[in-house]
Amino acid sequence: MLAIIGGTGLTQLDNLEITKRLIVRTPYGEPSQPLIFGEIEGREVIFLARHGNGHTIPPHAVNYRANIFALHLQGVTEIAAVATVGGIAADLTPGTIVMPDQIIDYTNGRKSSFFDGIDMPVKHIDFTHPYCEDMRAIWLEAAQSIHESLVTRGIYAATQGPRLETAAEINRLDRDGATIVGMTGMPEAALARELGISYAAICPVANHAAGRGNSEHGIQYEDVIENLNKTMARVRNIIAALVKYNGLCKINPRKMKVSQHGS
Repeated sequence: MLAIIGGTGLTQLDNLEITKRLIVRTPYGEPSQPLIFGEIEGREVIFLARHGNGHTIPPHAVNYRANIFALHLQGVTEIAAVATVGGIAADLTPGTIVMPDQIIDYTNGRKSSFFDGIDMPVKHIDFTHPYCEDMRAIWLEAAQSIHESLVTRGIYAATQGPRLETAAEINRLDRDGATIVGMTGMPEAALARELGISYAAICPVANHAAGRGNSEHGIQYEDVIENLNKTMARVRNIIAALVKYNGLCKINPRKMKVSQHGS
């Protein structure tokens, strides 16, 4: 079963024929919204808006554990995540769609593991390569099948939010090697890995990061919304193509052999 997690700008899927909504309760609380079951081109998927109905849950307050566990309870084996980002690298301009292959976690205080408590066993996951390479290959093939281009390498800096970063902080992230910045990449990816769910993300660039490009003197929110509206239409088309490959991903998060370059 494939699940799609939508972020800022993707709180619903217009091409999803909804069959039911399900309220799920987990040992970690309730997810951001009832899970939405439906079909895209005849294939069943589950959709979850990370920030809830109406985009009301800020990044630092998302119950990531409940979200991932609720999907796990429904038999989800693959998660295709969409996460809006700011572009740090000069060539990652608004409208670019990036498929990151690495993460640097700058968040703090978030519940980041299912194995957390004195009665729980210690669990160490291999997170050398945080995204499932099989899923990344499927994202890429889906995009190519409709002649959409993805930048297939990127280092996602996950910051705490909900405020945006200072220009000095972006300079620091750049020195650390990050090429894009967002607020929801972690602990979502790690939680999926703990449950053996294949997970990969695509990240539409909504704006230049603080201090970069036309954000040199501040983020222009009107431009962000306009960029998102245009780019999310392309993302929805990629998702529709991706659904055709549902079930092809082998659950093997340690398999990281695909080598692709920006395109």
